[in-house]
Amino acid sequence: MHQILEQHIRSKLGNDTGGLEEVISYFKPMKLKRNEYLLREGELCRSCYFIVSGAVQVFTIDAAGNETTRDFIFEEQWLMEINSFLQQVPSKEFFRSIEASQVLAISREHFMELSIRFPQFEKMYRQILELSYANSIYRINTFVSMDALERLRWMMDNQPKLFTRLSSKMIASYLGISAETYTRLKGKL
Repeated sequence: MHQILEQHIRSKLGNDTGGLEEVISYFKPMKLKRNEYLLREGELCRSCYFIVSGAVQVFTIDAAGNETTRDFIFEEQWLMEINSFLQQVPSKEFFRSIEASQVLAISREHFMELSIRFPQFEKMYRQILELSYANSIYRINTFVSMDALERLRWMMDNQPKLFTRLSSKMIASYLGISAETYTRLKGKL
């Protein structure tokens, strides 16, 4: 598992990988079963995760018990609840594996220490945050201006792999529509 993380970091940093072996040594492997939680609303996000294989759903639950999916995190992507991780305040989100998954976790304390000791690690973290932010803002701005059918078409054009890995219920949650609406819209395509 650690080789995949090493390759990922090397792809982000190029030749500036001094201390890489030490950084990687702080990541602890975890195996998740399907539907296992990494984080629940109200808990503190005490780790940053790198997904080696599998998939994790990031979602909230409203007062009526409805799930709204913010994102799906797949192989070679990073996962943390930023506000909770940085500020050590209760999480507003849930992280749940939607497939059997292999994950590498680094504690907040080690993450912060390594970011200070190895500036290139902090640089990579900043790149990851910037990309995540840009993708989130793009998706929010795009979805706000679209009706449900347009969001479905956007997803088909921009994220087709989601259709092969997710249930209809999860796709509907990601699109911000009911499962029944999703089924009806699929018939219009």
